[in-house]
Amino acid sequence: MAGIVSIFEEDGFSAERLFKQGYSYTYDDVIFLPHYIDFPTDAVKLATKLSRNVELSIPCVSSPMDTVTESSMATAMAAVGGIGIVHYNNTISQQTSFVRNVKSHKIPFSAELIFVAPSDSITSADEFATSPCIFVTETGTQKSKLLGVVSKSDWEAVRDKEARVSSYMTKSPVTLPSSYSFDDVAGYLAAKELNFVPLVSDDDDEIVNLVARSDIERIRGFPKMGLPSLGADGRFLVGAAVGTRESDKERLEHLVKAGINAVILDSSQGNSIYQLEMIKYVKQAYPNLDVIGGNVVTMSQAQNLIQAGVDGLRVGMGSGSICTTQEVCAVGRGQATAVYKVSSVAEKSGIPIIADGGISNSGHIVKALVLGASTVMMGSFLAGSSEAPGNYVNQGDVRVKKYRGMGSLEAMIKGSDQRYLGDTAKLKIAQGVVGAVADKGSIMKFIPYTMHAVKQGFQDLGASSIHSAHDLLRSGTLRLEVRTGAAQAEGGVHGLVSYEKKSF
Repeated sequence: MAGIVSIFEEDGFSAERLFKQGYSYTYDDVIFLPHYIDFPTDAVKLATKLSRNVELSIPCVSSPMDTVTESSMATAMAAVGGIGIVHYNNTISQQTSFVRNVKSHKIPFSAELIFVAPSDSITSADEFATSPCIFVTETGTQKSKLLGVVSKSDWEAVRDKEARVSSYMTKSPVTLPSSYSFDDVAGYLAAKELNFVPLVSDDDDEIVNLVARSDIERIRGFPKMGLPSLGADGRFLVGAAVGTRESDKERLEHLVKAGINAVILDSSQGNSIYQLEMIKYVKQAYPNLDVIGGNVVTMSQAQNLIQAGVDGLRVGMGSGSICTTQEVCAVGRGQATAVYKVSSVAEKSGIPIIADGGISNSGHIVKALVLGASTVMMGSFLAGSSEAPGNYVNQGDVRVKKYRGMGSLEAMIKGSDQRYLGDTAKLKIAQGVVGAVADKGSIMKFIPYTMHAVKQGFQDLGASSIHSAHDLLRSGTLRLEVRTGAAQAEGGVHGLVSYEKKSF
């Protein structure tokens, strides 16, 4: 028996031994060896925790970047079982509006709403490009009284395009409460043979969403979704990011009133006096609000934030596809090593960690989770989707959306420089770039497929849950090896003249 055990021990390395060798490994550098399968793929459960008290159905978190997470992304993420973290590269009122929008929804998407005043004119059909109708309110803003609605067919029937919308709008349009479920709204549209219906807030009759028949058909065409992420109040879960300056205390106050379920203290290097003091302030001022600290990549960084009272940790520095921190500042760590090292400290205190950055495919998600993360935070993986902020443009034959790092000069000029402990009176040094990501369609289609691929990876490892994967790793049952460059090339598509790659 002893001989058999020693043979098995030579088959790969335990995580403890592998990550003690002094190398900074990223996800592609390591590979898991398969284990024993005794359950079907559908038996794998991916329910997890974002933080100490916030539970999710799937381990997916959208990054608080201004080209990734606003209300549409956060709503869709909650609908599929994850959570979105709304960025703060905006005004307090804009960020709280995004949060309230998510909390007011029960439909898994957020439409782009267009408002005009009664005295305005609609002079081009382009104004209907993103919506089947335009709302007319007293002041032309979302928060004023609804007077009427103009559909594209109404506008097309008007000869004088300079006419005021008040002269041809449909007055007192039919609306439904935003608390209606998807099936309720779909049934109403079918019964009344309507093309669309506005949804209004239960609290103040403010227009918060618009559902068209085409939306109903689109959602029914998506894969079957699992359980949504809901709070104790039955509303979608949503998080928000803030900085660590004095002014962020006012921002946080408004976000708490808007209903956030967790707050992330957003910093590229979280082991600072500024964040430690902010953690203590949040826990004292809002004891029922989970606070997530970071970013960290070392055990000592993590320990400092844990002692300050965090409910979760965000792990990663310089691993994002648009991040240049390691190049510019010579500081950071390979993401696989960072996740394993930080989780080895965090798990002793029962603190979930978020693996932030470096996710390009489902295999990376499997590696992050098995190495100790409870969730993965994604930027580029979700950017380019229909739920991401921004408009599509064509670059040659490819339809793309802008994707930029919060450390890019473009984002820093708008306000994200404080994430890098920047001072607006001094020089701004970029730690990110601006790029573009191809159209990926809706996350409500590709996230369910991605999660099924993750389940297959867990099945190959003999882990039926995230918790069991962590146990198998810590016990040394799961074995790993480092991949050479040739092995990495062999593990991908190779040796073909041409190919078409589709994940689903």
